Amino acid sequence: MRPAATNPPPMPQELRQAALHWLTEADPSAKVAGVQHTWQAWLAQGPSCAPLDAAATLTPPTQRPLPGRPGRPRLVPPAAVPTRSPFTPEGHAALAHAIAHIEFNAINLALDAVWRYPGMPAEYYHDWWRVAAEEARHFELLRFHLQSLPRPGGGQWDYGDFEAHDGLWTMCERTADDIVARMALVPRTLEARGLDATPPIQARLRRVGTPQAMALSAILDVILRDEVGHVAIGNRWYGWLCQQRGLDPVAHYRHLVRLHRAPKPKPPLNTTARQQAGFTAQELAYLQQSL
Repeated sequence: MRPAATNPPPMPQELRQAALHWLTEADPSAKVAGVQHTWQAWLAQGPSCAPLDAAATLTPPTQRPLPGRPGRPRLVPPAAVPTRSPFTPEGHAALAHAIAHIEFNAINLALDAVWRYPGMPAEYYHDWWRVAAEEARHFELLRFHLQSLPRPGGGQWDYGDFEAHDGLWTMCERTADDIVARMALVPRTLEARGLDATPPIQARLRRVGTPQAMALSAILDVILRDEVGHVAIGNRWYGWLCQQRGLDPVAHYRHLVRLHRAPKPKPPLNTTARQQAGFTAQELAYLQQSL
């Protein structure tokens, strides 16, 4: 069941201000609609609809939360999130919900990368706005899928019906003051783990073999394709920043992983997807050694 149609949100006056506005929007439907509307309007009209001020230092509004998110799902420590088998109807719903939660957080992560860091090239902000719009589409696909699943006792599932954790945003906060660390540890570490995790999840869904399982696997095809591009954007800007600052990308990455206690990748690595996303042979060798 799709949310009721709403009037298009008002156009922002500036592209980074718009990112901060939609980041602090708590309602998922409004956030998704606002992000998609802003990006599509910018694609159609360019700077005439929302100019970019890359030099401005922005301040979050005091009357809205950062990030904006609904009262549910209830957030618990990562170890407290129960694992459920996709071979049961409720387990399938829990899996779809977990991935939807990742994508909702990914919208916020991309928007945060836009507003928080001044002084970057225009292409940087456009890249992360595109990521935000694609993450919004992923969340929408998963939420519609979740809402299509029958719930025991009647009704439908929705985002917020299962517990979730806040690991992605926690890393966002840890790296708030360092754009190099942000590019290193969010897109090319946390989001890159999704490249590794998706094929095994799809294999399990194919073993389930129900129409619902195959539909979710097809959604994951879309997400995996787009996420290769998102990780590539992280790699691109991490490499650019390292070059600008005279940093060795591999050595500095090792330092940042230790400094911010970043999680290690889980085997098996999806080396094909990671190569497509721009990981070098040296970087992949380091990741393999860290498993």
